[in-house]
Amino acid sequence: MSLLQTDDRTITQIITTHRNADFDAFASMVAASLIYPDATAVVPRAVNPNVRAFMSIHKDIFDYVDRRSIVAESVQRLIVVDTADWSRLGPLSVLKQRTDLWIDVWDHHEGGDIDASWICQEPIGATVTLLVRRLKELRKLITPIQATLLLTGLYEDTGNLSFSSCTPEDAYAAGWLLDRKADLSLVAKFLRPAYGEKQKDVLFEMLKNTSRMKVNGYSVSISRIRVEGHVNNLALVVRMYRDIVNVDAAFGLFESQQKNGRTKCMLIGRSDHDGLDVGSLMKSLGGGGHPGAGSAMVTGVNPEAVEQMIVDLIEGNQQSSVQISDLMSFPVFSVPSHTSMAEVAKILRRRGCTGLPVVDDEELKGIISRRDFKKIRKESQLSSPVKAFMSTKTVTIQPGKSPIQAARVMVRHDIGRLPVVEDGKLIGIITRSDAMTYFYDLLPD
Repeated sequence: MSLLQTDDRTITQIITTHRNADFDAFASMVAASLIYPDATAVVPRAVNPNVRAFMSIHKDIFDYVDRRSIVAESVQRLIVVDTADWSRLGPLSVLKQRTDLWIDVWDHHEGGDIDASWICQEPIGATVTLLVRRLKELRKLITPIQATLLLTGLYEDTGNLSFSSCTPEDAYAAGWLLDRKADLSLVAKFLRPAYGEKQKDVLFEMLKNTSRMKVNGYSVSISRIRVEGHVNNLALVVRMYRDIVNVDAAFGLFESQQKNGRTKCMLIGRSDHDGLDVGSLMKSLGGGGHPGAGSAMVTGVNPEAVEQMIVDLIEGNQQSSVQISDLMSFPVFSVPSHTSMAEVAKILRRRGCTGLPVVDDEELKGIISRRDFKKIRKESQLSSPVKAFMSTKTVTIQPGKSPIQAARVMVRHDIGRLPVVEDGKLIGIITRSDAMTYFYDLLPD
């Protein structure tokens, strides 16, 4: 594979953001390009429809490249905006394996697993606001169209400065952008969501299936419906639904059938109560968001089980009532790294399993599986220690994670079991069947 060249220069510094990028994400990338002039903006393949429309109209104004154009090995500096989670970076998450990479993170969400070299992460209305702060410090000049884009991102994530997550600094940043000739009429145009017949039909079906309940002191409504094909702006529909049924939090669970026959569920939540953080709740389900808004995509899980998980999360102060530690098997049968491959083969046959953790002094060193035996070329290698053939790039999970998170990790990495590690020590193991048993146990008789 040849390295990408831009003006005869290999791309070594990139700016990127999460999949399904919204205006705050895209605008933050543009703002970061002003702060890091030597870096190249790398746009995800999937962006929100209104952002795609903006990019199409202004494609000759803003410089960026497609994510598929980047060669990971050539990257020396990674600037991430509007997320701090590797799982949301799509193909670029492969950079997680690099130990020589300098990483800058700008984000207004809490948490994340990116171990950044430098980070600006504050609970504020929009990531754009954090970058505007830096633009002001650097006394950067910006054009009216750049100011308009940044204000669009800021307004989108703060609900035109009306969300509870909005701070005084967000308002000051908006004023600074307006002073730089940001066009409010254009902002309104690009933030105006499409609401057509499809959206009306979905809202009507949600209202037909309305149910209200009290969960942990909050009034909550969950509406589950099946959708055919792609429907834009379901978030708008859920927001309208919450306003109409007048609850603290509303959730739309949209089921669709995939080509492989599995059920895919798009879960969208909206909250109007300061004590109910929808973004945190969605993060427990593998998604994300803000205190007042969030979403998650759940595949291969019965929708009724997803409904129960929402209730469990709200009842459990937004931490799943069932965790990995409740489902994992322990103690774990393992082998030390000096065990011969011949002995490992006997153990795998005797126990009828496909793999084993390799552990020294309670510390997980690697995983040996049946597929690793394909590396053996000579019979004499069967006397070699397992550490010579085991996989050291192990995928693990913490005991406090939820079953849905475990299932997503196993599907993503195409593995059937996950070692459960705490403080560097192996304390258990969870299999795909363990997680699925939990989901199906939630189904009504």
